[in-house]
Amino acid sequence: MRNSVRALVSAVLICASVALTPAVSGWARPAVHDGFYSFTDGGRSLASFAPGDVLRTRELPYHLAGVATPLHAVQILYRSTSATGTPTANVTSVLSMPGKRNAGVVSYQSAYDSLNPEDSPSRAVAGDFSLFGRTPVGRNIAVGNVFSNAENAILPAVLGLGYVVNIPDTEGQRADFAAGPEYGMNTLDSLRAVSQVAATGAGADSRIGLVGYSGGAIASNWAASLAPGYAPDINRRLAGVAEGGVLVNPARNLRYVSGSLGWGGVIGMAVNGVARAYGFGLDKYTSSYGKQVLRQLSDASILNFFYPGLTWARLMRPQYADPNTVPEYVDAVNKLNMGTAPVPTAPMFIAQAANGILEGTGITPGTGPVRGIGPGDGVMIAGDVEALAHRYCGAGTRVQYHQYGPLSHTLGTDIWGPEAALWLIGRMRGELAPTNCRDIGAGNSDAFAVQRHAPGVR
Repeated sequence: MRNSVRALVSAVLICASVALTPAVSGWARPAVHDGFYSFTDGGRSLASFAPGDVLRTRELPYHLAGVATPLHAVQILYRSTSATGTPTANVTSVLSMPGKRNAGVVSYQSAYDSLNPEDSPSRAVAGDFSLFGRTPVGRNIAVGNVFSNAENAILPAVLGLGYVVNIPDTEGQRADFAAGPEYGMNTLDSLRAVSQVAATGAGADSRIGLVGYSGGAIASNWAASLAPGYAPDINRRLAGVAEGGVLVNPARNLRYVSGSLGWGGVIGMAVNGVARAYGFGLDKYTSSYGKQVLRQLSDASILNFFYPGLTWARLMRPQYADPNTVPEYVDAVNKLNMGTAPVPTAPMFIAQAANGILEGTGITPGTGPVRGIGPGDGVMIAGDVEALAHRYCGAGTRVQYHQYGPLSHTLGTDIWGPEAALWLIGRMRGELAPTNCRDIGAGNSDAFAVQRHAPGVR
């Protein structure tokens, strides 16, 4: 362990010095109209390509906060699949350190959490950096790509140890926020594509590790769950999955954050994202206030969703104050329930904070704690994550679960990051995954409850 820590610290220092040394000073032009993202192939349809097929590639410097660095990036446009099964074109970015051996592929799923496609990690890698840019709606500041850059602090460690790093745009080119299965397919297909491009340095048999927190955990967990059926070629190469701040059953999380001072606005983001991903409209259900808020949030990032005390009922007309009276919503959120998805076969490191009071959840008068939900980190529910870990343990998956009781969602990343990196490096080296299944708390008995249409609603 001591040698692993020393290697990790050395890698951070070495690689950070490379990444932060500008090769070209100044701000890059925004990539809003970047033709690389558009698929055109002489009339050939996307459906004629297999998931993971490479459509286009380019090489460019890796940008940090809009500034080009000597670090090399390969970007790949590849074929993937939407939440509704439609063929799509998506982008991933691949980084590697010059002169380093290929120790495997670490796929880093970013928590860029945005309804604006311009906030995707690939845009930040290509140099698109907007601190105070106006969005198409004109009411929100589009700073999701700032978050992508800040989050990349974990990357130098694995790069310095010789791993190829894959950073997929997990939400796809429409930014289908919260659509977990789509996140998972975009991630798996990106790994198929990476293995086909020689310039990435990844081989067809390279071991693969998945890592992500919050929105990145949505992508990582769904990729691991779907891999045995959707991408068995990737599943056989999965060494492990390290995740934290896990969204298990979105319908229950909506109840948990309702009225939260810090996280209420995520209700509007999630409703927008799920409706977009599954192709249904909300106008006939929403109040005039709800229409205004959902429009304002239609291209918001996680850094500008602040609507203290927001609830589902405030967004909807009185007769739709119960979410289960909106049939399209019920059908969609049931598809996003990790508790009813296939069980991953790869080893899992799962971490979850549990002090949401620090982020304003559960302190608004009349909001809770919500019965049957219990403690959470402000947006994710600790008991539901424990139940998910138990489900995986019971199916034979090796799970190590850590709960950060005193910490909230945002603060949990400070402990999770180093733990996740060290755990994942062990799996990539072929070491047997530790497990503490017997020590995990009981979890919530109704964590995976399927939503039912309200009486009289079809």
